[in-house]
Amino acid sequence: MTDQQNTAANEEETAPQFSLQRIYVRDLSFEAPKSPAIFRQQWEPSVGLDLNTRQKALENDFHEVVLTLSVTVKNGEEVAFIAEVQQAGIFLIKNLDDASMSHTLGAFCPNILFPYAREALDSLVTRGSFPALMLAPVNFDALYAQELQRMQAAGETPTVQ
Repeated sequence: MTDQQNTAANEEETAPQFSLQRIYVRDLSFEAPKSPAIFRQQWEPSVGLDLNTRQKALENDFHEVVLTLSVTVKNGEEVAFIAEVQQAGIFLIKNLDDASMSHTLGAFCPNILFPYAREALDSLVTRGSFPALMLAPVNFDALYAQELQRMQAAGETPTVQ
């Protein structure tokens, strides 16, 4: 019976573990350089979205992942507003091989953070008295796969920080 308990304990120690510890806004920014004149113009917006992720290893198998969404909305040639959010999370991730860890940090964690970042941006934009900004879902798995292909073509190897 003791051998079974030891085996179960050893399997539990080496089994992959993932746990979300905290989600928070790291940075939030909004600028409407043409206010209030922009509100008197016909509204025909064009939306530009940039997104980026970064991760940092913390102590004891904890990792911080930061998803940055930057939106620039132009009305004609004039910038109506620029909004940016850095949505971050702290994740406990243990016992993954390098490829799985890279995928988890590069795609799985940003998938978790995106709805929070999207809501923060939408709230920020509406507080600036602009129409709601409902960003479409992002396929981080596809973006991660594209980045891996780009790195392989360039002879680079993905690294986990």
